[in-house]
Amino acid sequence: MEDNFVEIVQIIKQSRLNAIKAVNAELINLYWNVGMYINSKIQYSDWGDKTVTDLALYLQKNNPELKGFGKRGLYKMIQFYETYPINHEFITYKNNLKNSDNKEFAIVPSLMAQFEPVDIKGSLLTKISWTHHIVIFSRSKVEEERKFYIYQSIKEGYSVRELERQISASLFERNMLGQVNIKLPKTEQAHGFKQLFKDSYIFDFLNLPESHSESDLQKGLINRMKDFILELGRDFIFMGDEYKLEVGNSEFYIDLLFYHRGLQCLVAFELKAGKFKPEHIGQLNFYLEALDRDVKKEHENPSIGILLCKDKDNQVVEYALSRSLSPTMVAEYRTQLPDKELLQQKFSDIFEEEEPNSDQD
Repeated sequence: MEDNFVEIVQIIKQSRLNAIKAVNAELINLYWNVGMYINSKIQYSDWGDKTVTDLALYLQKNNPELKGFGKRGLYKMIQFYETYPINHEFITYKNNLKNSDNKEFAIVPSLMAQFEPVDIKGSLLTKISWTHHIVIFSRSKVEEERKFYIYQSIKEGYSVRELERQISASLFERNMLGQVNIKLPKTEQAHGFKQLFKDSYIFDFLNLPESHSESDLQKGLINRMKDFILELGRDFIFMGDEYKLEVGNSEFYIDLLFYHRGLQCLVAFELKAGKFKPEHIGQLNFYLEALDRDVKKEHENPSIGILLCKDKDNQVVEYALSRSLSPTMVAEYRTQLPDKELLQQKFSDIFEEEEPNSDQD
């Protein structure tokens, strides 16, 4: 009988969640349309900054129950529309402008005559909250970065706080630099492997001193497992630390073992509080072989190994992995947030160097 009660609770919770999502979609749809209307009035009519101020005062006086429509809020809505205008790939809608070559200008006459809201509730923009959007378009200056954080917020279910932390930790730049600098072994999992794992991780939440041991790192990650999984991605399930493997008459221990629901495989993490050495790969490959032979289930994919070290030389890593057939990756960790400006400059320098080569292809 209690099983039926649990099912009723699940139905109620799912319905409430659907209602919250529907309300959020309506709000995002509203703010985008308000931004579009004001933006068009400013561009193609006689509206100016004073008119927006007058509008905010009018709404405050005549409709005090409407919250979030002060001058600052209205300009956020304008910025929101300008970031994702009507011809943006994120915007999905159904009207007679589908086949127009210039959607943005095609809608101007109707705006000037009688405004007709555009329904964008089917857009990816409605999958995250208004506060998420404000954080993203306020702190991300380029299109690819904004797209990245929208996709990450949807995929990982970031709270606003976690989103702000990932932006401060330069997740976008680190992710892009990692894809440029690291070469993964050719396996069937390579594509998903590259998309799901980072080249570097930020463990600022551990508050570790610059000089620390592997034991300190391991204990810190176990004690802050929730934060660690947020940094890794929500598909990780923790299976244990010092996970014992028995091979022959010997025992071996994996520092941290996870299961990844998306890839459907075991993921072994080995921690090194120093610089990467090629011999580390041999140890990790041995663990992966033991996992695949003795722990992995038949329906699961081959195990993946992640070597987390304090520092690495990418050329040494490439040489070490060049003949490895195991899905293995070497990643750096940092105990403090990186210098975002320095990282962005490094990011720009790398792609400026690559541009001439891409032109020759």
